[in-house]
Amino acid sequence: MRVPLSWLREYVDLPATQTGRDVQAKLISAGLEVETVEHLGADLKGPLVVGQVLTIEELEGFKKPIRFCTVDVGQANGTGEPQEIVCGARNFAVGDKVVVVLPGATLPGGFSISARKTYGKTSHGMICSGDELGMGDDGTHGIIVLPPETEVGKDAIELLELVDEVLDIAVTANRGDCLSIRGVAREAAIAYGLPLRDPALLDVPGPNAFGYPVKIADPTGCDRFTARTVTGLSAEARSPIWLQRRLQKVGMRPISLAVDVTNYVMMELGQPLHAYDRALVQGTIGVRRAEEGEKIVTLDGTERKLHAEDLVITDDRGPIGLAGVMGGANTEIADHAAAGNGGNATTDVVIEAAHFNQVAIARTARRHKLSSEASRRFERGVDPQAAAAAAQRTVDLLVLLAGGTAEAGVTEISAPSAPHTISVPADHPDKVAGVEYGRETVVRRLQQVGCDVYGNPAAWNASMGGGGRATGGQDELIVTVPSWRPDLTDPNDLAEEVIRLEGYENLPSTLPRPPAGRGLTSRQRLHRRVGRALAGAGYVEALNYPFVGEQVFDQLGLDADDPARRVVKLVNPLSDEEPALRTSLLPGLLGALRRNDGRGSHDLALFETGLVFHPRDEQRIAANLPVDRRPGEDDLAALDAALPDQPRHVAVVLTGAREQAGWWGKGRPADWADAVQAARLAAREAGADLIVRKGQYGPWHPGRCAELLIAVDGTERVVGHAGELHPRVLKALGLPARTCAMELDLDAVHRVGDDTPRAPGISTFPVATQDVALVVDAFVPASEVEAALRDGAGELLESIRLFDVYDNAEQLGEGRKSLAYALRFRAGDRTLTVDEASAARDAAVALAGERVGAALRS
Repeated sequence: MRVPLSWLREYVDLPATQTGRDVQAKLISAGLEVETVEHLGADLKGPLVVGQVLTIEELEGFKKPIRFCTVDVGQANGTGEPQEIVCGARNFAVGDKVVVVLPGATLPGGFSISARKTYGKTSHGMICSGDELGMGDDGTHGIIVLPPETEVGKDAIELLELVDEVLDIAVTANRGDCLSIRGVAREAAIAYGLPLRDPALLDVPGPNAFGYPVKIADPTGCDRFTARTVTGLSAEARSPIWLQRRLQKVGMRPISLAVDVTNYVMMELGQPLHAYDRALVQGTIGVRRAEEGEKIVTLDGTERKLHAEDLVITDDRGPIGLAGVMGGANTEIADHAAAGNGGNATTDVVIEAAHFNQVAIARTARRHKLSSEASRRFERGVDPQAAAAAAQRTVDLLVLLAGGTAEAGVTEISAPSAPHTISVPADHPDKVAGVEYGRETVVRRLQQVGCDVYGNPAAWNASMGGGGRATGGQDELIVTVPSWRPDLTDPNDLAEEVIRLEGYENLPSTLPRPPAGRGLTSRQRLHRRVGRALAGAGYVEALNYPFVGEQVFDQLGLDADDPARRVVKLVNPLSDEEPALRTSLLPGLLGALRRNDGRGSHDLALFETGLVFHPRDEQRIAANLPVDRRPGEDDLAALDAALPDQPRHVAVVLTGAREQAGWWGKGRPADWADAVQAARLAAREAGADLIVRKGQYGPWHPGRCAELLIAVDGTERVVGHAGELHPRVLKALGLPARTCAMELDLDAVHRVGDDTPRAPGISTFPVATQDVALVVDAFVPASEVEAALRDGAGELLESIRLFDVYDNAEQLGEGRKSLAYALRFRAGDRTLTVDEASAARDAAVALAGERVGAALRS
């Protein structure tokens, strides 16, 4: 919201010494986000005056049309003689009043004006356009032609209000009242402790039976509708300069008088309005939901197919406007320019000032991708009580500026509604802020924002013997919320109002005192340990948004019945392309890898630990938690039951070189074994034994995929996969060749693990190393051979390591392979003898022979 300081001063008597920067600081302290202060005309210097074109000579022989003009500027040039000026614009004629900048002046951007010879003539100044004066978009992009009554020689800087300061405020979604000069003026008045001249306090006639007929079929979508009629508008009437300039300063383009007036009142009061050409409206104006498939051509010239939930304005023909968003072309106001081109200028208008449902307007605007100034305000909340005043303000301006006549008929339809009241303890803001404000301060601040504050009736009657208004002495306050603040719904909202007006900067910095024994949970500690371990192994953490589109499951090659395809969908997603919560970390990680690879980083190792989301079989609705006390165990259990399952996963993706080449030797590319090792690393931090065997699943290459399992009560359960991704997946996602990935259910691994910290036992006795080479069938996993050796070796085995794999068919036989292991034996209380170490080795070999058919290689 752009707010000119000159317009703001019209409603609040700000001190003359206060600059835009000063007002910005005050409003920021009050909680508004004032992003910038624009200084209009800061580098503008006169003389800049009004001139009248006396003669125009067309210069021939140039590539573009050039005119040599004489302009009467009065006594502004010191001589009273006509000023000779060369100009290339064509949109003015002899007798027109224009803006002339004389030699010695400086235009915005530091452009100095001096007499200079051009096109064979000497130009003593320049005839100005709006762009050259920094006025913004006036819709013409040509020379400014002033009204005929403008005085020649008058200072144009003052006339056009070229010097001003404009506050640019980022209005949050809950403060729709600040999308108006009225709302910002109220905040400024509170911040400075000054009275507000409310522009909505107008004498408004009551409804009668003579107004334009209106019928509301959907009172839920439209609970208030005011209609006024103005006739006899002058076809030649134009928006005055002051009105055009104010619209330009707030970022709107002047169009025609009737449209400009409705836009002006909207920016002033925050109430969107619409003006219909009465001659084009047929019959009763109605408000209803659209019929599926109905069509309307909106003011932007686009034909739109309507949805059954769209709220529309109608006449006897059908829709004539998208309610609260944009009007229809079939009732568009036509100005005097249209009349000059053979059209009929609008002389009679019907003014609409209505209040529409926030959600309905927001959904319509998004459905049609049609955001307007009106829809922005309705989405955030418009003061329903301002509709009649806005209609009256519009009528008054049309009568004043266009010579119209206001008809006596007034239509006002409104659904009965009671003001919203909130019961709040007087010391509630004190408890929220940790500051003692006191009852008097709380009541005063709430009254400043427009609330009516009363004491608790029961307490009042008990102490005073009757009813009445109270501003102190009671423990409970009954607060009636003003109509322009629909965001104030509960006691915490009122506490926030008191705190922000007293100043967030005045809140003390107080650290909470956590009770003893409330450290990190074991799940949180594991999360941190896994992250540190992977970072230490050379991985870089990449945090991604938890949103996915369901098409990614096709790209990953998941089966149609894969559980990962069951997603939790968001009611209001940030992006329509990603409306669901993720069931896997891989889509986000692979997207990060693709972006980094596309930007020149080809050796990548990324990891992420985060939640995934799986819908429950039974969908429940979450209840609102109490705010006046800590939720109980039953409250939290009910809330948790309404949430999807949210296990924590860990995932890694790798591509390019895992070890760089250099003077120290050859490098090594990342492969499936690195992904498997990352899974082992995470499981080790959880204190769990991970079972790794050949598998096949979704995005992984069927010959280079490891299935990751844990043993739960003697039953093996799959908790993840690791390996190289399938070439089809790489092509679908635009990933580098041989990209590898791993994903593991960290919570499942944690449940079976024992991550209790234990100091390692260190023996002072020497180690005995025995090597064995076993020949097994080629399909036997090395992990099964290792498990058999470990079980057979017994307690003396300290460690086991696979150091060689050999598969020569001539020496071992077809379909056979040799696995060589180094076994380290050690006892904690003695030095092992050769016989003891050999016996343990032989026992290990024997058990391997029983389980997997292993034989010692000869």
